[in-house]
Amino acid sequence: MKTPGLASPVPLVGAALLFGILLAYVPSALQAAEAMEKSGTTPYVTHFIFRPVQSLEVSDVGTATLLEAVGTTQNMKGEKMFDKMAARCMALNIDSGGKKYIDGACTLADKDGDVIFSTFDTRDLDKSQPNMNCGTHIITGGTGKYKGISGREPFACEAMPKLAGTGGYFALDIPHNTTWEIK
Repeated sequence: MKTPGLASPVPLVGAALLFGILLAYVPSALQAAEAMEKSGTTPYVTHFIFRPVQSLEVSDVGTATLLEAVGTTQNMKGEKMFDKMAARCMALNIDSGGKKYIDGACTLADKDGDVIFSTFDTRDLDKSQPNMNCGTHIITGGTGKYKGISGREPFACEAMPKLAGTGGYFALDIPHNTTWEIK
C-alpha cells in the first residue's frame, strides 16, 4: 500500500547509497588536494633523450640546432612533487663566435594532465650550487594544481652512454635542485 505524499522507498535507498559513496570519496579527494605542499625545495632528475630537429650551419662560422627532448622525472627524495612526470622540451643549441649555449622551454605533465612550464638558459649559473653547473630553469607557471607556481631550478648535465643507430640522438640525465612556490 502506498501512502500519499511519500516517495517510493526504492529511489530513496538508491539516493542514500549514492550519498554514502560520495561522502566516502570526497574527504579523501579533499585530503589529497590539501596534502600538496605550497612550497619547497625538491631534488629531481629528468632522464632525457634529445632529437635534433633541424640545423642551420655556416662552415667555420657557426651552427644553430633545434632540439626536442623527451623523458621522465624521478624525485630523488621519493616524494610526489616532480616525480613520474612526462617531460618535453624544445631547445636551441648555438655554437658560434667562440660561444656555446642552449636556451629553451620545457613542460612537465603529471598523470592528471596538469602541467608545469619553465624556460632555461645554460649561461645562467647559480654560483651558490657549484654542482649544478649546466644552467637554470625558471618556472613561469602551470595549470591545474600547479596554477600560480614559480621557482628556480639550477641543473647539471650528465652524459649517458652513446645511443645506437643514426640520427644524432643522444641521452642526458639532468639533475635539478628546485626551489618552488605555488601562490
